[in-house]
Amino acid sequence: MTQTPPVGVPAHVPLVHVLRDGLVESVHHGTVVVVAPDGSILFQAGDAETACYPRSAAKPMQAVAMVRLGLSLPPDLLALTTSSHSGEEVHLAGARRLLELGGSTEAELGNPADLPYDPVEREAWIAAGRPARKLAHNCSGKHASMLHTARRHGWSTSDYLDPGHPLQREIAATVEDLTGQRIANVAIDGCGAPLFAVSLRGLATAAGRIASAPTGSPEGVVAQAIRAHPEMVAGSRRDTTALMSAVPGLIAKDGFEAVQIAALPDGTAIALKIADGSDRARLPTTIAALELAGVDATLLARFTSDDLNVADVLKS
Repeated sequence: MTQTPPVGVPAHVPLVHVLRDGLVESVHHGTVVVVAPDGSILFQAGDAETACYPRSAAKPMQAVAMVRLGLSLPPDLLALTTSSHSGEEVHLAGARRLLELGGSTEAELGNPADLPYDPVEREAWIAAGRPARKLAHNCSGKHASMLHTARRHGWSTSDYLDPGHPLQREIAATVEDLTGQRIANVAIDGCGAPLFAVSLRGLATAAGRIASAPTGSPEGVVAQAIRAHPEMVAGSRRDTTALMSAVPGLIAKDGFEAVQIAALPDGTAIALKIADGSDRARLPTTIAALELAGVDATLLARFTSDDLNVADVLKS
């Protein structure tokens, strides 16, 4: 295991230009890294070594930890465990099934009540006068599986989000194992779960290890669930789901504050963070990074925009 990533202000660089009639109107800074299957850096722009919060891009690692602890689920529900779901009916139904399988109730979920993440679904809920509820929160799948795992081991469930809880200690150990780094800082994510800071290089390394893991291993089981059910990982109108559907074998996960990971079956992987947290620059940076990772540009052409242009540093 390498040393703890340094904590400080990352040295981000310009990655994406916003164009208006050919003129650069705005610039998004950030960091992107592409790693080889052995974790060595193939490409880097910005600062891939300073600690950052992976936000929901950590969910595949959290799912691996729970599978290592014996969590066994149908592939669609395991994919939902890794998700920041859109709140479509398929996601809500899946979260209900997860709760039933684990002998838990919606009231026990530690995440906040919310409306669906997807704007179309959210507007429909508002129009129908439906209230926010815990099941609709984009992290409800992960939380339902956390409850399930804790109950399976006879651990307490009222405090399953405490960083000192056995479940969270096991998740932290898995994060360190997969990233090859010590956790630099512990915070609380927006859903209430512990959030472990690692570097973008470590995050990409973890994604590659999951994507290239042997069939039947905990990492391999998680990767196969994601590949089989990309619609459960995000949603029918989400770019992360569309990317996985477009690129054979790709696993991908986005996170709030414009974090993204993606990895190919051979273990080549990317991780990125847009400095200002703007989601507008996340997708064009992801596409450029995937091309640098060797993905055929024709598979990615439909995700490009004439109004968003990656900086020269990202052009192969």
